[in-house]
Amino acid sequence: MNRLLKRASIIVVSTLMMTSMLSHAASLPDFTELVERASPAVVNISTEQTATAKTDKNGGQQLGPNSEELNEFFKHFFGQQPFNKQAPQQQVPRSSLGSGFIISDDGYVLTNNHVIDQADVIHVRLNDRREYVAKLVGTDPRTDLALLKIDAENLPIVNMGDSDDLKPGQWVLAIGSPFGFDYTVTAGIVSATGRNLPSDNYVPFIQTDVAINPGNSGGPLFNLEGEVVGINSQIYTRSGGFMGVSFAIPSKVAMSVVDQLKSDGKVSRAWLGVLIQDVSNELAESFGLDRSNGALISRVLPDSPAEKAGLKSGDIILSFNGDAIAHSGELPYIVGQMKAGDKVTAKVYRDGKEQTIALTLEGRPNDPQALAQSQQDQNRLGMIVGELPDEMAKKFEIDNGVVIEQVLGGTAARNGLQQGDVITMLNGKRVENVMGFNDIAKAIPNDRSVPMRVIRQGYPMFIPFKIVE
Repeated sequence: MNRLLKRASIIVVSTLMMTSMLSHAASLPDFTELVERASPAVVNISTEQTATAKTDKNGGQQLGPNSEELNEFFKHFFGQQPFNKQAPQQQVPRSSLGSGFIISDDGYVLTNNHVIDQADVIHVRLNDRREYVAKLVGTDPRTDLALLKIDAENLPIVNMGDSDDLKPGQWVLAIGSPFGFDYTVTAGIVSATGRNLPSDNYVPFIQTDVAINPGNSGGPLFNLEGEVVGINSQIYTRSGGFMGVSFAIPSKVAMSVVDQLKSDGKVSRAWLGVLIQDVSNELAESFGLDRSNGALISRVLPDSPAEKAGLKSGDIILSFNGDAIAHSGELPYIVGQMKAGDKVTAKVYRDGKEQTIALTLEGRPNDPQALAQSQQDQNRLGMIVGELPDEMAKKFEIDNGVVIEQVLGGTAARNGLQQGDVITMLNGKRVENVMGFNDIAKAIPNDRSVPMRVIRQGYPMFIPFKIVE
């Protein structure tokens, strides 16, 4: 009897497990219909260009961008490796490989800017193996988008979706040409939305776990309805290959860029003219805020819309044109979606009170970052410094110094300096203000370490500071 009961129990448990597995399998999406319907509008993109090649000792060639241009963490999808700087150079043609998709039946194709950057000839190959030489309509490097046009009609097109409707946990699918394998399909879920990356200030990226590799760049990211909600653009990697984290440009951002590229061939953005940073819990407490939100203005650039409107260093922008600012990275995207001449309001927190400031945005200079650098003559240091805010001086009991508002790379990054560090002494001389710091910095010799006194979160330390050129 016991043996029969045991057998019956085993049968019941096995049946329940199989039922559960079948039910789970049935709940997973089937992408076959989506792929059949959408893949004809996905294209393969290759380019011809003249590039510098390096020849190794055995005469072999290694093609790739300058090794200093390769970001350690965010690598675009050329699938190339840095070369040896000491090798001799020669001019050879090269091809890059990426993806794209057709957004209108008269031949407009959207892809990444880095896929076609510096190309002499752009080839677009369709799903049915037809191939066209594309005309470059325009590019927007700040969002890494490029619009192409091929001479064809009645083409299959994708359906564009609203990226604002995406939520973490939703299924998404990518179609592209990783490593040159045409029309490869990979799927995953949305990991996060509105992701701000250090290398991009104008794109609130969609983060996914969809397998993206060299060649997928510029390809579409679909939702389950078969609508394009993103353009695959970047991966997070320490190895050069996929590590489970990929990023796509939201379709809402992309179509806004497309509209301007079609009409003007370029993208114009509004400019506010401030350097900003996040409000940490410690900073929020020091300013008297009940929580850490907003964008803290660390510097107002001269003759900017912000200066003309009366914004000041130490102001915390809580909302801009009615949009709440939770993190500082949200402000550049909001401003970047506006146009020169737009009249807006900013709610700021100043001296313990909230106030509303009206301002008129202006056209963005060619390179406001370079403007800030040139005004302070700090290119060789790789950082931008500003006057020490009174609140920080009081909190950490600092009598003198300048605060690092932004680390641009180069010397500052190599020496381990961070945003928010306060420099009180350099090369044995007391630092009183920005002008004094610049004068001291100009006299520092190259390739020789000098002492620098830094206060980081209230803790003083000396570091050896060395400028290498």
